[in-house]
Amino acid sequence: MLNTSSFFHANILSLFPEMFPGPLQYSLAGKALKKNIWSYKAINIKDFGITKHKKVDDEPYGGGSGLVMRADVLEKAIDYALNTYTNLNTKPYLYYMSPRGDIINQNLIKEIIKQKNIIIICGRFEGIDERVIEKYNVSEISLGNFVLSGGEIAALALLDSCIRLLPGVIANQNTLLEESFNTINEGNVTLLEYPLYTRPAVWCNLRVPEVLLSGDHKKIKEWRLNQSIKITKQRRPHFIIDNTYDNKNSRSTK
Repeated sequence: MLNTSSFFHANILSLFPEMFPGPLQYSLAGKALKKNIWSYKAINIKDFGITKHKKVDDEPYGGGSGLVMRADVLEKAIDYALNTYTNLNTKPYLYYMSPRGDIINQNLIKEIIKQKNIIIICGRFEGIDERVIEKYNVSEISLGNFVLSGGEIAALALLDSCIRLLPGVIANQNTLLEESFNTINEGNVTLLEYPLYTRPAVWCNLRVPEVLLSGDHKKIKEWRLNQSIKITKQRRPHFIIDNTYDNKNSRSTK
C-alpha cells in the first residue's frame, strides 16, 4: 500500500523493478528515503502478463520491426498502481518515459513535486500501445533527443531531480537558488550557473579570478551574474528571452 506519511511517492511500473532504487539509495536521495521524505514502490509489469509465460508484448499491427508492450497487460499494472492511492482525493498523475515526449526542464520538475503522488511507466522494446496513453491520459516526457534501452534510467534521473527539491533533502536551500536553470528578472530569464572555484588559489599555473578573492560581495555577485549570462548565451541562447537584459544590467568585472 501507499506510504502516506512521505512527502512524495512514486509508483514505478517496470519490467526490471530490481533497478530501483538503484543510485537513489545513496547520497542525498538515500538519506531522504531513510527519513521517509520520499517513498516508492517498484511494480513488476511481468506479474500482469498473459499466458503461463507471462507475456507482456506482441508484434505491432501494420508490421514493422520490434515488439510493443500490450495494452491489456499495462491496464492491469496501471489499475493495480492506481488502487494503492485509494485514500487520495484526486488521482495521481501518470508519466511515460518516452523519447517523443516533452523534454524535461526544471519548471516541469517543480510542477511534478507539487503533485506529490505519481505513477511512472518505464517502456521497453519499441514502446507501449498508444491506446494506453489515450485511456489514462498519460503525459509523455523525455530526458532529451536520444534513445535509451528502456525507461528505467530516465525514471531514475527524473526522480533524482524531484527528490533534491523536496523540503528537508538539502539543508542549505540557498544552494538551490544559485544553481543552473533558476530564473532572474521576474522570471523572464533562465540562466546557467556561474563557474565555481575552491582551494588552492593557484593550481597548475591557473589562478582563481581575483574578484573572488577580493571579499567585495557586491563585485562578486556582479561577476557571477555576468558569467552566468555569458555561459547561457554561449550554450543555451534560447534561454535569454529578453535580449536586452545583459546589455542593461551587466558591467565588466575582471
